[in-house]
Parts: sequence; C-alpha cells; structure tokens
Amino acid sequence: MRALPGARVTATDLNPAMVAAGSARVPGATWQVADAQQLPQPAACADVVVCQFGVMFFPDKPAAHAQVRRVLRPGGVLLASIWDEVAATPFAAALDAALHEVLPDGPPDFVTAVPHGYHDPDRIRGDAEAGGLRVLAVDHVVLPGRAPSAAALAEGFCLGTPLRFALEQRGPLDALLPAVAAAMTRHLGDGEVHGDLAAWVLRAARPTD
Repeated sequence: MRALPGARVTATDLNPAMVAAGSARVPGATWQVADAQQLPQPAACADVVVCQFGVMFFPDKPAAHAQVRRVLRPGGVLLASIWDEVAATPFAAALDAALHEVLPDGPPDFVTAVPHGYHDPDRIRGDAEAGGLRVLAVDHVVLPGRAPSAAALAEGFCLGTPLRFALEQRGPLDALLPAVAAAMTRHLGDGEVHGDLAAWVLRAARPTD
C-alpha cells in the first residue's frame, strides 16, 4: 500500500483465519475469502494480479489461470512466485533430510510434493497458457535467506504449514518438533542460518485481441 498509495488493492485467501490476520495488519486493502479457481470479482476489473507462493496449492492450475484471465483487463498482467525444487533451497532440503532421519519408516512428503513439487518451468508455462494467458517470461530468481536458527525454521515448518497435520498423524508434536529441530541444526549449524531461496517468477498477460 505504501508503494502504490493510489492503488485499490483486493487481497484474498482461501483460509478465513488468514484473511482475518491480514486485514488486521493491512486494513487499507479490501480483504476477501476466495477460491482462486472461482474468484468472486467481476470480469475485467484488475490491472495486475499477484499470487505469492500460492499456485502450487491449486488443484486445477489451468482453471485458476482462466479465472485470472477473466478478472484482468486486456493487457493486464499476472505475477506469480513459485518455489523451486527442494534441492535448490537449503532450508527446505535440511527439513526434508531431518524428516527422513526422525521418521525413517514414513517421512511426510508434503514439502517436496506440494510447495516444492511444482518446479518445472515448462509445466508452469503450459498451465498458464492452458488458462488463456500469454506467457511473457518464467524467470529463475535466487535471493539470500536467513533465520534466527534452524530450530526457528523447524517450528515454522512443523507448526505453521500443513506439514503439521501429517506430523500429528505420526506422533505427538511436543516430541517430534524438538527432534526435527535438532536434526535441522545438525545440517544447518548453530545460531543464525543462511541459505539461498530459489523460486520461479511467472509473468503472463491477458491477450489484447
């Protein structure tokens, strides 16, 4: 909002709790609970649609892109960030290794299969085009990341993502979380941790003709 003070911003999330949290932090935007595959906005109402690390979670990605095409004005642009594979992001790789160590008989695959499971640029391009968008670029972006500790990362992953539900099926969180944190610390080291954050950035537009 500070960067574009004259813009009208509508922010959406599928989870009502996330909408409530966001509206408390950024009251200047209009917040709505919405499914990206069935957006409630009218046709041709937006100049830009931004999706930050959400595309990976859509069951029907071409359908979501078709909704983006519908709400964009002709020539309007979609910007979407998408995590690269686990191997390209040391924090996620350390988590995956820790899960295999702590739960060798059945490590949950949520992180590799979902947030880091949609990393083929050709597939990303193809799904956007199947939704009726004109792809401008699929750029690979790597930025430096840091966290206070490996334990803080473990807490965020294990308690703040759907990974939590997979872990709860395998044992008590108060026992699993310290074990995952210890294993991640062995991989990343003590104290503040640093690592690359690798992603794809899709830029696509609604055709003008």
